[in-house]
Amino acid sequence: MSLFQIRAIIFTLLIINITTGTSWAWHDKTHIAIAKAAGYKHWYNAAGADITKIKTGALEEKNHFFDNDKNIEVTAKTVMDQIVQYNNPKDLEGHLYGAIIASLREFRNTKSAGKYAEYHIAFCVHYIGDLSQPLHNTSLDNFNKTHHSKNDGIVEDEVLDKMSDIQKNMYEIKLRPSNFEEDLAKEIARIANISRLLGLKLRAENRDMTKEETYVQLGHSASLLKAILNELDESEK
Repeated sequence: MSLFQIRAIIFTLLIINITTGTSWAWHDKTHIAIAKAAGYKHWYNAAGADITKIKTGALEEKNHFFDNDKNIEVTAKTVMDQIVQYNNPKDLEGHLYGAIIASLREFRNTKSAGKYAEYHIAFCVHYIGDLSQPLHNTSLDNFNKTHHSKNDGIVEDEVLDKMSDIQKNMYEIKLRPSNFEEDLAKEIARIANISRLLGLKLRAENRDMTKEETYVQLGHSASLLKAILNELDESEK
């Protein structure tokens, strides 16, 4: 085999790895719609975490999914155990759930230090959006790779004009200030399992989400985000 052929093979493998290994989640308008539906005043930052992946690669990418190869039920302990993996590019299975709480901790720590902290919330907002994308909660198998992009954009072209379809699927989530992280971990696990089970159903039926299913999922993310924003507002009074 010639040197040229070897280089060609290596280049092809690199391209395959890049195109199949990157999990993007909902497209930009969908992330923005979740943020706006929840009342996030800096909604225009909601897509920023995906933009960051272009520069930082795996450092940021692993914050966006949990490659649940063993199809385990997600628990509050699963969520809390992932926190230490935040921004760890070597954690191959991903740590989406822990990233939500870790980014909130960074927000509070940065704010306590007297520095501008809002961008940490923007990352958190994005992760909460990723939480309701079913294929970010299941194994990165062939079905996932084949259907991922299509499911990211199911409602992308219409979602900003149909935010009421997100809002009608929202519900109240209560997070106790005295047990904030404990309650949040339980809610993250609950939504993760809802999303995981839908992802398994899609795989079993070999299909993509319907628009109706998508808006229900977006409602989960928007409800959790609104609860977090409400708690942050209360803590700052």
